[in-house]
Amino acid sequence: AQKGAEAMRKFEPDCIIALGGGSAMDAAKIMWVMYEHPEVDFYDLAMRFMDIRKRVYTFPKMGEKAYFIAVPTSAGTGSEVTPFAVITDESTGTKYPLADYQLMPNMAIVDADFHMTAPKGLTAASGIDAVTHALEAYASMMATEYTDGLAIEALKNIFEYLPRAVENGQDIEAREQMCYACFLNGIAFSNAGLGNVHAMAHQLGGLYDLPHGVCNAMLLPIVEEENAKQAPAKFRVMAETIGMDVEGKTDEECMDFVIGKIKELSERVGIPKTLSELGVENPDFETLAENSMKDACAGANPVFFDKELLIKLFKKIA
Repeated sequence: AQKGAEAMRKFEPDCIIALGGGSAMDAAKIMWVMYEHPEVDFYDLAMRFMDIRKRVYTFPKMGEKAYFIAVPTSAGTGSEVTPFAVITDESTGTKYPLADYQLMPNMAIVDADFHMTAPKGLTAASGIDAVTHALEAYASMMATEYTDGLAIEALKNIFEYLPRAVENGQDIEAREQMCYACFLNGIAFSNAGLGNVHAMAHQLGGLYDLPHGVCNAMLLPIVEEENAKQAPAKFRVMAETIGMDVEGKTDEECMDFVIGKIKELSERVGIPKTLSELGVENPDFETLAENSMKDACAGANPVFFDKELLIKLFKKIA
């Protein structure tokens, strides 16, 4: 990001086009900030807040030098319509989620033609990231009727179309519907926030250089089991959305159905289940847990996870 910003300052573009997946779009957002405001301190920008509408640090005004256009080539992060940019400090392995509405792109061009040649692994990992966005935005402490509608519509689409997009990358309908779901999710969690799946996945990805969507997929079932205890009504709606006849069913049955479907979807699209499958042996549970509690996404989770619980959950996927 620093090298990109340095290159920008040499020729002073008046338009920045971010073409790529979430990492590429996020990196471009950081370059945009560093290009327009070389005087700002990155760690001030990265300061953690539960709600980005209530910051004590004023983010610099963006768009005074360059117009920002985001063109996603994967259906997962929704970065093209979010005020977020996640970046890793390569010297420490720490992932920093930057959050401010100044980071919203000026324009998003969402075109499934850019997705047609994405490999299966990328399609699967990005798609499970989108599942996580839908579930976390819907269960979030900051969720509203507005964000709920977006998240539920996205969830329905992903469960229907992600397997098709993975199994046949040339299925244009599946690709378009995944683009649509990802876009809806982006708007949903821009307003509702995320939760502990992302807070924990950021640590795994940053420390061990693992794909973000894969980390989410491994953590999603075990984190949502904890969250479901606090938000049973929401899990009932989720269960109905992805195919369960909920009439006469208990809250526990609805929760089990949702968790089972998440695991089934991850397995169907070929996501690993454990860190050892990804070559991570003897993970540092203490550091992972401590950093998860500091992550900006943790604040909106419907249940507070203390260090002991976080360690216990990380051990489940070791």
